[in-house]
Amino acid sequence: MRHDRDMPDETRRPKGRGTLSTGRMEAFSDGVFAIAITLLVLDISVPPGSEQNLLEAVRGEWPSYLAYFVSFSTIGAVWLGHNTITEYLDRADAVLLRLNLLLLLVVSFLPVPTSLLAEYIGDDRPERVAVTIYGVNLLLASVLVSVLWRYALRENLIRPDATDEEVQVLTHRLTPGLAGYVVLIALGLFAPLAAVAGYLIIAFYLILPIRHRRHRSKS
Repeated sequence: MRHDRDMPDETRRPKGRGTLSTGRMEAFSDGVFAIAITLLVLDISVPPGSEQNLLEAVRGEWPSYLAYFVSFSTIGAVWLGHNTITEYLDRADAVLLRLNLLLLLVVSFLPVPTSLLAEYIGDDRPERVAVTIYGVNLLLASVLVSVLWRYALRENLIRPDATDEEVQVLTHRLTPGLAGYVVLIALGLFAPLAAVAGYLIIAFYLILPIRHRRHRSKS
């Protein structure tokens, strides 16, 4: 795979007009991720008047715990992918910043379908609708992470010392979830809880550390 370091000096994209530092983008993104992941917990509560049987009321909120756990894991996985991408970025441009904003738009919206999922699990038809909306949100987040990385590659915005092997590993790492989400969205129309379990499995897979990390030369 060709990127900036493979090109002759005269064809490399210069760090001049039209290119930007990634520092503010990273700081803003981290703030949005932190807020989105914090908002997830606000929907977890027991109904008023549960003092007489509090333990049973806590147990009865299992859909909220499930939705929280899946969404927390998914946002964490997206943040880890985003963090890895920004580690490899040398600079940004106007399009990359806007793609990043689209990703943040989807991530910050995730508490809404999470609330729907917690509310309607077990209600047959509403459950299927809630799981479908939830799955589409996760798919969009996964697609935008992949698009962000591939755009950075195409425009030679990554660090020139990144090796082809590192680029290939990360590209492969950011891709598998896409097909999985499509399959699970379809599954959710017939077996919603199985689809939610699948979303959790994908999140766990993405959270697992990437074996191949960057190794700087000892020069």
